[in-house]
Order: sequence, then structure tokens, then C-alpha cells
Amino acid sequence: MSSSESGPAEAAVAAVAPQLRELRRRAALTLETAARVAGLSPAHLSRLETGQRQPSLPMLLALARVYGTTVAELLGESAADRDAVVRGADMVPTAAGGWTYWRAGAPGRGMQALRVQVPYGSQGDVVRVHPGEEWLHVLTGRLRLRLGDTEHRLTAGDSAHFDSTTPHRIAAQDPDGVELLFVHTLLQSPTATLCLGPTPGEMP
Repeated sequence: MSSSESGPAEAAVAAVAPQLRELRRRAALTLETAARVAGLSPAHLSRLETGQRQPSLPMLLALARVYGTTVAELLGESAADRDAVVRGADMVPTAAGGWTYWRAGAPGRGMQALRVQVPYGSQGDVVRVHPGEEWLHVLTGRLRLRLGDTEHRLTAGDSAHFDSTTPHRIAAQDPDGVELLFVHTLLQSPTATLCLGPTPGEMP
């Protein structure tokens, strides 16, 4: 994509890198220590902090826990804004790991609410495991949700609520992708393993 075609999502991603570096320094952590606790290599974290790589949602969740903050703050949202209402016109899209996110709840709280667009074939082989709970609701499209050894197929109007310590994978079933409402709890657990990595197999 040329610079003339970049929009709010690209600008928001560009703002993540310096925010990651600033929050790590505020937490008085070295690059090596923060990377180890978050389950990343120092080289990978360095590339995230310099904008050479885009963080995925599991990486953002891990780093938020390490720095004692929220995904919203990592994305540059103000933690001081405690308004109960989030207007659709004020939601700014952020792209990370192939998915697109819109903050759908107030920052700085124990639960994080997001609207998520999941393209077909993006991160479907990533297994996630972390403390807390997740709730998702399919707005449009069809979703393939693997919880442990069981695969579920959800359509618009369906929801799932599960313990995040259950290994889980999320993928769009159709080429048009799937749009979700997604709520998760942010537990301060720096030793948590959020992402076990790609697993070849059934999900695209």
C-alpha cells in the first residue's frame, strides 16, 4: 500500500511502536527482561518497538500484562477517559496481525471490549492460552472456534463464553471473513503463555 493510501488504521499501528518502548521504560524493565516475561525474544520485541513488526493481539495482551496496563493504552488510547459511552463515530480502527480492531469499551478497566474483523486465513493456526475469560459474539459471517479438541461453528447471532486457559483457535470459515464482538478479562499474570504458536492442521 502506498503512503497516499494509508489511513487511520495504519497511523494507529505506527503509534504502537513508541508506546511500547515508553511503557517498558516506565516499568523500568530492560528489553531482555520484558521480552522474557512476555514470552518473546529480545530481537522480536525490539522489532515491535521500532515498528519493523506489527504486534498480534496475543502479543499486545502479553505486553499489557507485563507493563501493568491495558491493550487500549498500548494502542495509544487515553486511560483517563472513563466515559461510559463509546460512540461508533469515535472508534478508530487498528490493524495488527492481519486482524482489525475497534475499541468498544472504556480503557483502563478490568474487561476489554473490542469489535474485531477477522479475515479468512489470518491467524487460524495460532493456539492461544492465557488466564481469564473470553466472550465473543458473531455479528456477521461464520466462525470456526476450536476449544481444546472440540471445534464449534458459529454463525451471526451465536456467542461463546469460555475459560481462556483452554487452548483456543479462531478462524473465519468463509472468504468474506467474520466480524465479532470480543470481551476478555485482563489479569495481571506476567508468566502467562498467551500464544503457543502456529499449529499445522485443520484451521486455515
